[in-house]
Amino acid sequence: MRYLLPLLLLCAVSSGTEPLRPNIVLIFVDDLGYGDLGCYGSSKNQTPNIDALAEGGQRWTSFYSSGSTCVPSRKGLMSGRHPSFIARATNGLKNSREQLLPAMLKRQGYNTAILGKWHLAGYPKDFTKDEMHPLNCGFDYHFGTPGSNDVPAPRGRKQNRELFDESTPTTFPVPLIRGRDVVEFPVNQEQLTQRYTKEAVQWIRKQKEAPFFLYLAHNMPHAPIFASPEFQGKSNNGRFGDVVAEIDWSVGHVVKALKETGRLNDTLVIFTSDNGPWTAFGPHAGVAGPLRGEKATTWEGGQRIPAIFSWPGRIRPATIEGIGANLDLYATFAALSGGEQPTKAPGYISLDLTPVLLDGKASPRTTWAFHDAAWRSGPYKIHLTSRLPTDPVSRGRRPVTNHDPPLLFDLSSDIGERKNIAAKHPEVVKQLLRERSEFRARAAQE
Repeated sequence: MRYLLPLLLLCAVSSGTEPLRPNIVLIFVDDLGYGDLGCYGSSKNQTPNIDALAEGGQRWTSFYSSGSTCVPSRKGLMSGRHPSFIARATNGLKNSREQLLPAMLKRQGYNTAILGKWHLAGYPKDFTKDEMHPLNCGFDYHFGTPGSNDVPAPRGRKQNRELFDESTPTTFPVPLIRGRDVVEFPVNQEQLTQRYTKEAVQWIRKQKEAPFFLYLAHNMPHAPIFASPEFQGKSNNGRFGDVVAEIDWSVGHVVKALKETGRLNDTLVIFTSDNGPWTAFGPHAGVAGPLRGEKATTWEGGQRIPAIFSWPGRIRPATIEGIGANLDLYATFAALSGGEQPTKAPGYISLDLTPVLLDGKASPRTTWAFHDAAWRSGPYKIHLTSRLPTDPVSRGRRPVTNHDPPLLFDLSSDIGERKNIAAKHPEVVKQLLRERSEFRARAAQE
């Protein structure tokens, strides 16, 4: 595997010699679990529009988020870099804003927009003037929230299950911002999915000749969850099912807008989640089943996520079992647009997935690093450390358990990570530890 790529224009994709330059619509939801969609086995949530995308495109079954929580995942997505090699502060990318994904696409003539959650600027006193505001990072248009819909907490309260249960749509003092202007404070969270969808449809209709990149980053279904009145009580899975049904409705409307404007066949649509579900918060969260763990853990349920790629006439229907990650979208979009990839960027490990998407070839990714805690190579995965899920009362992360020797699982036969086989295969543990060490040495280089 190549971990650091030279600066170059990636023009050859599939059988062509020029970049295909499709429109790109990336629908990025918050805390949706691997088991929360019909096409991934859910019998509780109705997701016909998302399922239709999967049926007509590629459904990946070993696709990972860059991190097990919101900010690391978004750092990886926007930079192509593994978050373990980026400063922990949310502004750890401020000195490389020109290398972020939207800036790269903008240099290739793309119109760019973000609708929804950003979460790469922290919570400065004035987000509208922050260095990491989306308009300073390559986006032409912005409408959304600075970060999660539960930050900041109401004065004197802690973001926990009790507060989530008691919340109204305006309990949390979260601003809704258009560009650099606050348009609603606190935002009515029941209307977020509807408003983003309306903005998405309007923005798509305004696009003319230039290719476009729409990053639709829903706040939902991050706790606390809210659906609009039109969807409340309409699902078979309580409030969570209502929220997922509204997200599915949103996907349907975005696809409809692409069809009506004649852009669908020129558009790559991707649907995925930022990390696994926050199952500890009960009705405010989904499930990762059949995977073990949840958000904020490095069990499969924390980072293995739904990932659907649809491009009529270009991507043939298939289920892809090879490994991929959301940070691989950087190199993939660069290949499709003719854009450049960064050179001096510690942890830049993004791999081009276009051979898989367009030609059905095997994924170039064969390994994955789960923060510093776990490592996957082919079907095998070791855990050097692990932790229990979030405490729903304190919201605190529980202590880490160290594993010496590391735990070892064969994901091809034990997707739920239940049977530790390290004692039977010490040679595999040794091999994975060596691969992990080599990866960290290579990825740390500039």
